[in-house]
Amino acid sequence: MTGACLPSVAIQAEPFDVAAEIARVSGDLGGRAGAVVTFTGLCRDEGGRLRGLELEHYPGMAEAEIGRVAEEAAARWPLQALRVVHRHGLVAPGDGIVLVLTAASHRIAAFEAASFLMDYLKTRAPFWKREHLADGTTGGWVEASRADDAAAGRWD
Repeated sequence: MTGACLPSVAIQAEPFDVAAEIARVSGDLGGRAGAVVTFTGLCRDEGGRLRGLELEHYPGMAEAEIGRVAEEAAARWPLQALRVVHRHGLVAPGDGIVLVLTAASHRIAAFEAASFLMDYLKTRAPFWKREHLADGTTGGWVEASRADDAAAGRWD
């Protein structure tokens, strides 16, 4: 690893507190970081069409795979902290689905690592998303978009 970073991954049904996550990581760093980058992915209502998004995963496998990719990010960039929190279960519009937090001495490493992680999470993470529609029916499974696949391809 290029940095002294030990990645942290959590997969949980409960909502996460972005400010508390930032405070915890920043406090642990004791002023050593020059940049903390966060990305919070939210559930959209798709113009009022969705009641929520259901996220399924295989417990244990999802944590291990996201942990493996987080370790790859820590090896590629000189990070001081890396945290990924991903929800599972039914997530309502406006609620957070995923939080990626990276910290580094300089902003470019923090931004690039966060972007790398989100591109992975959008296209290859072992989660399955199903729409729950506002009319009470269950919709289809959501696939990664071509744009997401193209964005992820830049890291190969």
